Amino acid sequence: MSETADPLVLDFVEWVAREPRAYAEVVATWKTSCPRLTIWEDAADRGYVARETIAGVGLMIAVTKDGERLLRTNGR
Repeated sequence: MSETADPLVLDFVEWVAREPRAYAEVVATWKTSCPRLTIWEDAADRGYVARETIAGVGLMIAVTKDGERLLRTNGR
C-alpha cells in the first residue's frame, strides 16, 4: 500500500536529504505558530527523519531509509 505524501513533508525530507541538519537549524527554519502545521514533527513521527546525537557536534536530524524510499517513490 502506498501512502500519499504530504507536499510539505516531502519538501522537508528532501531538504534534510541534501545534508544532515542540526536540530537548531531545523527548528529555526521550519518553525510555525500554527499547531496544525507541524511539518518536521510529522516527518519524524512517520519515520522519514531521525534525531541522532553526534559527539562534538550535537543533535542532528537525518533522513532514514523510509525517508529515502519516500523521496524515490515521489520522484525526488
